[in-house]
This record gives sequence, structure tokens and C-alpha cells, in this order.
Amino acid sequence: MTAQSLLTSFTMQDLVLRNRVVMAPMTRSRAGTQRLPNDVMARYYAQRSSAGLIITEATTISEEANGWNESPGIYTDAMTTAWKRVVNAVHEQGGLIFLQLWHMGRSSHSSFHQGKLPVAPSAIKLNGDTIHTPTGKQPYEVPRALETTEIPRVVRDYQLAAERANSAGFDGVEIHGANGYLIDEFLQSKTNHRQDQYGGSVENRFRFLQEVVEAVTSVWPAYRVGVRLSPNGVFNDMGSPDFREQFTYTAQQLDQYGLAYLHVMDGLAFGFHNLGEPMTLADFRQVFRGPLIGNCGYSQETAESAIAEGHADLIAFGRPFISNPDLVERFKHGWPLTDIAPMSDWYSPSGEKGYTDFHSYSAQKA
Repeated sequence: MTAQSLLTSFTMQDLVLRNRVVMAPMTRSRAGTQRLPNDVMARYYAQRSSAGLIITEATTISEEANGWNESPGIYTDAMTTAWKRVVNAVHEQGGLIFLQLWHMGRSSHSSFHQGKLPVAPSAIKLNGDTIHTPTGKQPYEVPRALETTEIPRVVRDYQLAAERANSAGFDGVEIHGANGYLIDEFLQSKTNHRQDQYGGSVENRFRFLQEVVEAVTSVWPAYRVGVRLSPNGVFNDMGSPDFREQFTYTAQQLDQYGLAYLHVMDGLAFGFHNLGEPMTLADFRQVFRGPLIGNCGYSQETAESAIAEGHADLIAFGRPFISNPDLVERFKHGWPLTDIAPMSDWYSPSGEKGYTDFHSYSAQKA
């Protein structure tokens, strides 16, 4: 690899990524109360389409999956049609875009569900700050544990969402198995205390993700499906003593499917649970033979090193893409980065402000 390895192309089965820079999924709360992608969102993604691959913000697979104000969904005809505008805008710029499939699990609130409790593997409350809901800040609630007989319905929701993503023209999908949301809650012993075939052993805790992967790959070829994991993460009150055993086994099993990639939040910038030595990309490289995406806190220099050393094939950047729609071009030319936007703008449903009003470096100098 050269010093510009991050900017070299990468072949991912039948897709050729023009560089190894991935735009990470970032919730931005611009879809309105109807959760419909819109023209502002299309412009936002099109502005950043020079990335080798865009992974959309987390997108809910059903009403039950909701739990974030004004995030988009993919469970109605109107949502599917609306996403087509976003996909077309990215494709017109020569970009590639995967849709991230999301179920929030216990990280939700009854305010999103007409008074019904959010669902989870087990009735274990998230120990955290208040959650923003349609009726203002609320404390987290003890979720309702899914009945064993309900789980096939949830798996089917992932499958239906994958079908809609296909209809909308996406290039692939990513299954969100990270950050303390439903799939991660099934994987981790901290949040999964089930006594049925979905709990107990590392094999049983993997079963839900396995069924989701098999449902989604019945719609898409496996080489157009990615999975995201966060073995080191503390976000949403996560972190389990047996995390190394669980995530090593999970990666070993996922390796058998021939997936597009495994997207690992290996960096510690999002918080670390300190329950052992953090898992690295090198750990995952030993058990997963497909493409690996590193994520969380990377700079251009550390990304180059990860690729040059063979630990990662691609690196995902999140926050730098907020203020730098031309991040790839800035990397290429050595241009300085615009400071990351203030957090008050990240999730603000304020349309263009802090979203599409950042200029490219060349436009700033014109």
C-alpha cells in the first residue's frame, strides 16, 4: 500500500468503490414527524457522494422499531418512494449507498408506541440519561421482553425492510448490530437474560442476528449485505464481561456467509466499557476473511496506517463528514478540515442549518 492507500479503489465483489473512505451512518433527524426522506436529505447525501461508500443514517424497519425523533423509516410505500429520491441523487453523482436497517429495542420509549412499552430480549432497563421523545425528555422505562413466538415476526420485519430497500434502488444494506440497539441487546449477556433458545450461551445469543442475516440474504445476495458491531462500546449502557468470547464467535459465524463486509466500531472515541483489553481490527482479521471496515475516531493518518498494515480494507468517518462534504477531496489534496459542527446542530430538525450549508474547500476559496 502507498501513503495514499485510503484513496485507492476497492473491489467489493461486483461493486467497485472509487476509494476506501466510507461515510459512516449518522442519525441527523431531518425526516420530519412522518419519517419520510426528503429533498434536503437527498442534497445532503449527494454532497457527500465522493465517498467510496455511503451508509445511510439508521433507518427503522417498523413502527415498533422507532425511538428517535424524526429519524427515517423504511416500512411503508411512501417511505420507500421517498428514499428513491435520495438514492437517485447519490447515483447521479456516481456514488454508492447502502441502507442501514435499525430496530432500537429497549433504547426507545412508550411515547413512540401509543403507550406500549418498547421491546427487548429481556426486561432490563437502560441505565442512562433521559430520552428525547415526542412529548419531551422522559426517563427510560423497563422494556417488555419479547415472547419467543414473537421473534419470527421481528425477523420478518427486517426481511420486509430489506425488500423495500431493494425496491428503492439501494446498492445494498447494512444490518445495525451495534450501539445497544435490539440486535446488540440480544448478543450481549448484560442485556440478554433469556432462558430460551435465544439466550444463555454465546451460540444462543447469536441466534437472533443469525436469523436476521439469513432473512436479509434471502432478499439480497450476501455480498450486498454488511453487518455492524460495537464490541468495545458503552453507548446505551452496554458492555459485557464475556464480550471477547461473544464477538469472536459472532465474527466467526458471520464469516461463513460471504458478506459484503463486517463494520467494526473498534475505536474507543465513543466510550469504552473497560471490561478487558479492547478488541482490535487485528482480532477480527484473524476470524473474519471478508472486507473489514474500521470506525470511530480515525484521522486520515491513522486510517492510512490501518489499511497499510492490513488490519482494515476501508475506514468509516462520521463526524468529519458533517462539516466537510468534500472530505475525500480534502484528504486527496491535503486541504484543512472545517471544524466539526456543534452538537446542537447534529440532530436538530432545522432543515439546511448545520446540515447542507457547509461548503467545499474549493468553493470557500473561490
